[in-house]
Amino acid sequence: MASDFSGTPELGAVVVGIDASPQARTAVLWAAAEADRRGRPLHIVHATDTGRRTILSSADTIQALRETARDLLARTADAVRARFPGLSVTKELSRQEPVAGLYAAAGDRATIVVGSRGLGGFGALMLGSVGLGVAARAKVPVIVVRGEPDRAETGVITAAVKGPSDLDWLMTAAAEAQVRKATLRLLSVCNVLAHVGSVTTMLDDIGGIAEQRVREVSVMADRVRARCPGLTLTHHVETGTSVPGVLVEVTAHTDLLVMGSRHRVFRAGPALGRVSHALLHHGHCPVEIVPPEFAMAGDEP
Repeated sequence: MASDFSGTPELGAVVVGIDASPQARTAVLWAAAEADRRGRPLHIVHATDTGRRTILSSADTIQALRETARDLLARTADAVRARFPGLSVTKELSRQEPVAGLYAAAGDRATIVVGSRGLGGFGALMLGSVGLGVAARAKVPVIVVRGEPDRAETGVITAAVKGPSDLDWLMTAAAEAQVRKATLRLLSVCNVLAHVGSVTTMLDDIGGIAEQRVREVSVMADRVRARCPGLTLTHHVETGTSVPGVLVEVTAHTDLLVMGSRHRVFRAGPALGRVSHALLHHGHCPVEIVPPEFAMAGDEP
């Protein structure tokens, strides 16, 4: 059944990028399960970048690449249909480079899924390549599939929140929890050492920073409950000296970690922050990045 919960944005179709790597196979099966939960189609994309390769490669080489890619797409789609016989599955051989091909396939409302790393035509999905490029620049949610493929489900979706401005994208995390009938856990990590010498001069003690964060997260939790009265929700603020370290550890005990992106300019273009980098490198479960553009449009049909 499609997500039709009154308080959450409607989760769209799922677009997954593949190559011939084991990580891509894990990602496509995870994406298929996600699409099945949502009651949405799955669109499988393989990008050969032949639009650019035609300049440097012979016609025979390009034809061989296309035939290999079509075979990969057909085998992948058959494997998905065998596992999820009721799922609507389509496939696409894109002539574009991988990031652009996924953007074009996703449109305005789909969710993009990629593996944690890959090989060959779809690029090595490692830090600084396709997976990171998609997560850093996309205007739709991006899920990087990490962790062991057969890990046991915990029944928990974790949203890494920081403050009240996170409420919009947080509703996407609530929708993810609802389609799974899972508990949504709001987790905020307070690095008190980051405030020493500045904010702490205006508070009675360092503990006041954590107490303020607890109040903010509690208010956010109440607002989510008001919009999603049937949702099981918990919230927690943890103090520590490393926000990425705490969140990476948390990924070992949750089915999906959802966070909002805070795009920043680094040298020539946008990039994700160090927390997102750490999770995409070292997380033990799939990590979903929800960009501000999608969150602000989340209540649109």
